[in-house]
Amino acid sequence: MNFSESLKNNKDFQYVYKNGRSNANRYLVMYVIDNCTEKNRIGISVSKKVGNSIVRHRLTRLIRESYRLNEDMFLRGKDIVVIARAGSKGKSFKEIESALLHLSRLHKMVPS
Repeated sequence: MNFSESLKNNKDFQYVYKNGRSNANRYLVMYVIDNCTEKNRIGISVSKKVGNSIVRHRLTRLIRESYRLNEDMFLRGKDIVVIARAGSKGKSFKEIESALLHLSRLHKMVPS
């Protein structure tokens, strides 16, 4: 990820949850807030409600790869938190990628 870093601290996640804007679709929820830097910071959260550790890690990898492949389209200077919903369990890469891009368009982070 050339233009991005990972969100790792709980306080960063909490700040985005409290102050960011959110949109959701069937598979994902996305929170976005400006971070006043030239890089995006992305955090991915998958609850135990979604499935066991194998399922959760697979979804994390799918979301991260979807973002990485489309990273050059995203506006920079944002903190992004993506939460996987239970409906995303067992979905293909294309479905997860489509859901991520859909939410990005709702947040006006990628061109329509």
